[in-house]
Formats: sequence, C-alpha cells, structure tokens
Amino acid sequence: MGALDGLPADIRDQAKRARSERPMRAGTAWARTTSSSEKYPRPHTAALLMVVGLALGGCVFGGDDNDDGINDPLPRMSRSDAEAWAAHWTESMARTARAEIDHETERIRFSDCVGRNDEVADDGRFPLMYSVRANIAPERRAEAVRNIRDALAEQGLVIQGYRSDPSMNPANAVGAWHPEDHPTITAEDSGDDQLLLIADTPCLLPPGVEQQQL
Repeated sequence: MGALDGLPADIRDQAKRARSERPMRAGTAWARTTSSSEKYPRPHTAALLMVVGLALGGCVFGGDDNDDGINDPLPRMSRSDAEAWAAHWTESMARTARAEIDHETERIRFSDCVGRNDEVADDGRFPLMYSVRANIAPERRAEAVRNIRDALAEQGLVIQGYRSDPSMNPANAVGAWHPEDHPTITAEDSGDDQLLLIADTPCLLPPGVEQQQL
C-alpha cells in the first residue's frame, strides 16, 4: 500500500496524473510489493532525525539511458534511519497542525522492491511506509490540513492533491511528493478527532551493500 492509497479516489487520480507527467529519476523504476513486515512504536531522538534528514537530502542520483534507469544508483539508508526519517516527516506535520501524536497508532511497514517488469533484486533494497495518527479537535482539521499543505509546499514538495469539502469523506486531505528525495507525504482526516499522517519512502538500499545490476 502506497501513501496515496489512503487518499480519496479523486485526489489519488490527480496524484497519479502528476506522477505520470514527472520525469523518471534514479530508483523510480522500482515499486513496492504488498508483502511486508511491521513493527511498532520505538523512540526517536532529535539529533538522529536531523542527521537522517541531511543524509537522504544529500543523495546523488545518476542514470544510464540504455537501461531505462533500472540500474541507476539507489539512495542509501538503513531501515532504522529510514524509520527515523519518516517519523521526522509525520512529527513535523503534527507540529504544523498543532496536533498530538498518538504513538500507539504508529505503523511501520517495510516491503520488497519490485521493478516495473517484475524484476526482483537480492541486495536488500526496500521501501518503507510509515503512518501514525494525531489527536486534534474536529473543528480544527480543515485549517490544520491547509497549514500542512502550505508547509509542504514551502519545503519544496509538489502538492499532488488537496481537498477541503465537508460533504466528502474524508473532508480534508492532502498528498505531496518531493521531486528530489522522492518521498510521498499524506495527511487526511481519520475518525472523529484524528489526522492520519503517512510518509512513504522511495526504494532504498542499505549502506555498505553492493547494488545488484539487473
């Protein structure tokens, strides 16, 4: 399940159109499988979050037109660092929304990378889908999601879909994608008094592992 799977159908369609129009970059030839392993809450430190954010932001992307990008260098990150990096995104959204994270709702899902032509590598590459819910007064959710949208745009993310419509369910939702680091970020109403916050990473390769050529 990708981060956009949590969005309403109309917003997902906007996001898919945006994805189809953007240029391919290293690692984007890889998709996520539905098989996964999950684990639950663990603490994160502010110092680690800062280091991890800089690490992914500093990835260098290359390419070879002869293989359609399938063997382009993948960004490198350990699973623990990817988890902390994703938590940083959701915590940042919660602060922007002035909402309190419910750590009991944290879900961490690692899965395998599968190529567009069903290629499977054995080098340990993975994507991560991280989600958590945050408590907020129902009457504040429209403003909160709007503020999250504006904050994501200020940080250089492309807003792929946004809605604030009380006649729809969920009424408030936003999906965004970063054109350099490639995470997909989602925030939407959840239940009566929560926001669902999701950070979905691209395919990542663990440090120190030789990238398998396909």
